[in-house]
Amino acid sequence: MTESISPPAVEMRGIVKRFGPVIANNHVDFTLEQGEIHALLGENGAGKTTLMRILYGLYHPDAGEIRIKGQPVVIHSPKDAIAHGIGMVTQHFALAAPLTVAENVVLGYTDGFRLDLPAASQKVLDAARRFGIEVDPNARVKDLSVGQRQRVEILKALYRQADVLILDEPTAVLTPQEVEQLFEGLRRMQSQGLSVVFISHKLHEVMAITDRVTVLRQGEVIGTVRTQETTPAELARMMVGRPTFGVSKPDTSPRDDVLLRLEKVAALDSRGLPAVKDVTLHVRAGEILGLAGVSGNGQRELAQVLEGVRRCTGGYIVANGHDITNAGPRKVMAAGVGRIPEDRHESVVLDLTVAQNMALEHLDAYTRGGVLDKKRMRAHAEQLIEAYQIKARPDDPIRTLSGGNMQKVILARVLERNPSVIIVAQPTRGLDVGATEYVHQKLVEQRERGAAILLISEDLDEILTLSDRVAVMYEGEIMGIVPPDVDLETLGLLMSGVRIANEPENTEAA
Repeated sequence: MTESISPPAVEMRGIVKRFGPVIANNHVDFTLEQGEIHALLGENGAGKTTLMRILYGLYHPDAGEIRIKGQPVVIHSPKDAIAHGIGMVTQHFALAAPLTVAENVVLGYTDGFRLDLPAASQKVLDAARRFGIEVDPNARVKDLSVGQRQRVEILKALYRQADVLILDEPTAVLTPQEVEQLFEGLRRMQSQGLSVVFISHKLHEVMAITDRVTVLRQGEVIGTVRTQETTPAELARMMVGRPTFGVSKPDTSPRDDVLLRLEKVAALDSRGLPAVKDVTLHVRAGEILGLAGVSGNGQRELAQVLEGVRRCTGGYIVANGHDITNAGPRKVMAAGVGRIPEDRHESVVLDLTVAQNMALEHLDAYTRGGVLDKKRMRAHAEQLIEAYQIKARPDDPIRTLSGGNMQKVILARVLERNPSVIIVAQPTRGLDVGATEYVHQKLVEQRERGAAILLISEDLDEILTLSDRVAVMYEGEIMGIVPPDVDLETLGLLMSGVRIANEPENTEAA
């Protein structure tokens, strides 16, 4: 990025946004220069998405001013934002799956009621070539990969003459190859004058693609730095308020005994379609087996089968020598399996307190003569609250907790029982850097204790950091099992459905 005397593409001054008693943005200043890629960095709840939703007209600020190229503006709606040259691409794409790429791009941006489809397709193709976005205007969106759909969303914004592009966690659902393609496209668009706000929490990606970084913490700006003048460690310190050290995973070999065995497991999704197809996996004592894959490839359904809440339609599952195929949650837990589901709201009773939820799966341990020992339950909760750094009191209704703290309650409840098999799905979704670091260390401690852990996560960094082996799932099938130091190109190919040869699981366990 070169210094320019041009006014900034966007200036936000003194932005305040409240949601009831919560201040999401507290007098935030943010400046995006013309032709720069500027990261907005911070953990969930830091206020970065709220700030950009204000810029895009989805929220209205309670105080503050917005200037576009030096001129004060009032943005009431996304239509106003688009008129000012601002486009936004969120993690959840707003595309009509049955329509073509061209139809999606020009939808709502045509004069009159008639659509000249050949002309529209040509215009979209011209725009795609101009911005270096590879996409077939005549392809139907339902037939596109996640990465291709994201390119359609970006093209849709640029087609509307956006010169400011907001990307909210754009790499969350992409393979490594798709991430690199996105970055190449952004650099090309930047060279043509586009200004980009890159919302993320992935430090290595921020370092790779951005010119400057603004860090938010608890709704306030901690600072703005030039990317080449900072380090990931410094950015993490700004995000969390203290240095972070990462997880320390001792280099030990797992034992030979297989504690979790899946043989040709199959299951259907909620529509009755095959979601899990002949999955064979073996997890040994003292091992973390990571299950990677782009969201929506059967990971959720497989986790639910293992947790005892979705029916297995083929194959069998053995944990600690117990057949738990189609066993309910209670029998699964009785077999020594700890369950940390993806949807935290399904794991708690919202009307109960923190202490009651922590004891929920083991109420018999707090019952004497048919009477609940509330004092003992409360003391137990106080210990776990301190150990897991949960921001809550034992008597707080769990519905009042943030998503991250609710997740910590579930982790504490499961891990304190020292289960010999742990099924954990998306364990750090919604947690800040410090809490994530803590949870990772807890999982590593369970591994060192000898637990067999199946870690299901869409966070590739998490999978590669924690896993001893990595299995990759695509359209319900295991494409291959690789070591965690595998090159990202191979991993990306597996995530895209390119199978690699592996030794059979039963020989690998030896």
